[in-house]
Amino acid sequence: MEKLKIKGGYSLKGTVKVDGAKNSAVALVPAAILAESPITIEGLPDISDIHMLKGLLEEIGGDVTFEDGVMQIDPKKMTAMPLPNGKVKKLRASYYLMGAMLGRFNKAVVGLPGGCHLGPRPIDQHIKGFEALGAEVTNEQGAIYLRAKELRGARIYLDVVSVGATINIMLAAVRAKGQTIIENAAKEPEIIDVATLLSNMGAKIKGAGTDIIRIDGVKQLHGCRHTIIPDRIEAGTFMIMAAAVGEGVIIDNVIPLHMESLTAKLREMNVPIELGEERIFVGKADVLKTVDIKTLVYPGFPTDLQQPFTSLLTKASGSAIITDTIYPARFKHIDELRRMGANVKTEGRSAIINGPVQLQGANVKASDLRAGAALVLAGLMADGVTEVTGLEHIDRGYSGLTEKLTALGANIWREEMSKEELEEIKSS
Repeated sequence: MEKLKIKGGYSLKGTVKVDGAKNSAVALVPAAILAESPITIEGLPDISDIHMLKGLLEEIGGDVTFEDGVMQIDPKKMTAMPLPNGKVKKLRASYYLMGAMLGRFNKAVVGLPGGCHLGPRPIDQHIKGFEALGAEVTNEQGAIYLRAKELRGARIYLDVVSVGATINIMLAAVRAKGQTIIENAAKEPEIIDVATLLSNMGAKIKGAGTDIIRIDGVKQLHGCRHTIIPDRIEAGTFMIMAAAVGEGVIIDNVIPLHMESLTAKLREMNVPIELGEERIFVGKADVLKTVDIKTLVYPGFPTDLQQPFTSLLTKASGSAIITDTIYPARFKHIDELRRMGANVKTEGRSAIINGPVQLQGANVKASDLRAGAALVLAGLMADGVTEVTGLEHIDRGYSGLTEKLTALGANIWREEMSKEELEEIKSS
């Protein structure tokens, strides 16, 4: 097991290329189950979640290769083999296997999903959608059992705007009989990306990216080639890092339209930003002004960038409030930032940050994916050396983060942990 070490005080400068969207990838790969012939997906990030999904598709009989960001999936020999535990327990997005297997086989057994511990993230809206399509859903010994004689289109209103439920219902509905209408659907770019793949496979989908999606079911779907969209969260993470410790950074392979809420907030903070067609330049701010943030569903400020933004605000002058309306439990990084000297506290759904404060290097632990990004940024900003453990979380969503930051000028490296350190982690 490795730890990450960062010597602060180095500026970032140059160009960094963003990988494919993690939040698209974890749905695109399961979607291949629905096809009757091979699928090729290009531009996938080389992250642990994707390798885990590859293993799961192989478990159910898929022939899968993954090299240089290109995954080729032959689903012809796949079967509705139960996946009650194992890899699914480590992967939040394993729930997309439910919709895809239900859509193709009319049945599935999938263990309750794992992933980052961000408080309660129920899948009740997913289940509501599956039941509306005609499936019987039961929870048996920690696994979700889905069974249907046949799936039929239905009108489904989501009580809560949910990216996961919207995509999962789409996956199940594309091969159902008749028309499915999803109302109060999520609008994220990743949903459009999944709908584009499904449409290329022969699905009939209208309205992806709006709050009403209409799907006319088809009997079969075929293989195709698809290129994933850029990762707006990775792009945003680098934009925030550039605003904090940059001397002029170009973020390449990005869709600026997807970054509007973050771009607006960084400009409010006095950060110079120039937009190109597929790249964004983030310049150096003389003084960072403080801003308040409230996370909202897309196109609002993304909850996935709340944690890195907290680190940035420790450098701004004044008091700021970040309110997370999506995952109020997403403040586990606050205690770690306090270890580094941050003047920050939580009150309910909000974090209150007072700055500017010069952070100090410390030993900290990433509790989830985006907390890891926040702590890496804190290390870049801090005096001295910061040591970050819990890298398995960071590796779930950031491909080659150490190498990319090193290329920009950061002093950052990975080290194997000692036996004593590993024992200490096991006992904690």
